[in-house]
Amino acid sequence: MLQVLASAWALLLGMGLLMIGNGLQGTLLGVRGEIEGFSTLQMSFVMSAYFVGFLGGSRLAPEMIRRVGHVRVFAALASFISAVMISYPMLTDPIAWSLGRVVIGFCFSGVYVTAESWLNNAASNENRGQALSLYMIVQMIGIVSAQALMLAGDPAGYETFVIASILVSVSFAPILLSISPTPAFDTTKPMTLRQLMDTSPLGCVGMFLLGGIFSAQFGMAAVYGARAGLTLVEISTFVASFYIGALVLQYPLGWFSDRMDRRLLILLVSVVGGISAAVGMVFGVDFPVLLAAAFVIGGMSNPLYSLLIAYTNDYLEHEDMAAASGGLIFINGLGAIAGPLITGWLMGDAVFGPPGFFLFIAALLFAMAVYAVYRMTQRASVPVDETGTMSPLYPTASPVALEVAQEVAIEAAQDEEEEHQPA
Repeated sequence: MLQVLASAWALLLGMGLLMIGNGLQGTLLGVRGEIEGFSTLQMSFVMSAYFVGFLGGSRLAPEMIRRVGHVRVFAALASFISAVMISYPMLTDPIAWSLGRVVIGFCFSGVYVTAESWLNNAASNENRGQALSLYMIVQMIGIVSAQALMLAGDPAGYETFVIASILVSVSFAPILLSISPTPAFDTTKPMTLRQLMDTSPLGCVGMFLLGGIFSAQFGMAAVYGARAGLTLVEISTFVASFYIGALVLQYPLGWFSDRMDRRLLILLVSVVGGISAAVGMVFGVDFPVLLAAAFVIGGMSNPLYSLLIAYTNDYLEHEDMAAASGGLIFINGLGAIAGPLITGWLMGDAVFGPPGFFLFIAALLFAMAVYAVYRMTQRASVPVDETGTMSPLYPTASPVALEVAQEVAIEAAQDEEEEHQPA
């Protein structure tokens, strides 16, 4: 781990600051939208727009990097992110915010591709798994830390937006001034969605549902808090609880994933998360219960991303894993675009109101559990000793991070095979 820090500290520091800025702007818009009198439906379009841009960026950023290089792409996208963040309070219109969110989603997707390529280049075969774990931890800490900065200024003014813009601008300095060489960049031709669906129906359906769950958390949690009448401190704490749960429970669930039938674990995790969402829907007026529900939901749903990828890899040949990563991210992105839109409709006053936020999450988690039960009746499980290692990933990961995780899983499987071979 010390070797990883020594070789990639600039990248990790920059990404940490970047995630603080990203986490801050997402929560800030949810609160400011309430102040400006935007409807829940309008805010759902604003929040969904981020994932439209993110999906587009994950497809186009690799080509941009190949054409002009990592440094130029990094710097250009940083400029756009900073400019859009500081323009939000000047352009308080749902359409303008939606367009800005498309741009920011696109830029962040490209930034992740670039940063994760750099990280992969800085790591060695021996510490690539540790580097990826540390990178994901930094991302979660950044998002959690961002919620504390919500109290640094009045969301009805300019200050907090300026802070987010400054953080993004500063975040690129340690990266662009680093002496680390820029890596060569290449992408793998993606597997077709039909091939991916035939290989792992549960992986594909699960990734689609999970896209909706994560985008509801990331995009609509602050909107829920504002609609439910929570104070600014309570909203920040509520949003942070999702990511603290993800950070705390990722590794314990990863340990179980490598030691039991992954379909059963997907079922159990989905049920626990769904029950927690139902509790939040019914007893959300009690703030401690609300925080506990958010902690468990985040702790169950976010590790599902890594779990579903690991499960899909169990049915792929090693040489096909990288090709599958683009398809999995595309499926997840489609679900992410739909998530805020459906959540916003359910949260409308004419439907369920604020409890619709939890209703949506509960429905998707229970749907995943039901489908997992169905798939368990369709084919035999892969023996535990033949499954790969689950690498920690969060739904913010780009195709590069997925490919790195799959490389780590392949190397771990090969090492294990060598250990079991007779001398």
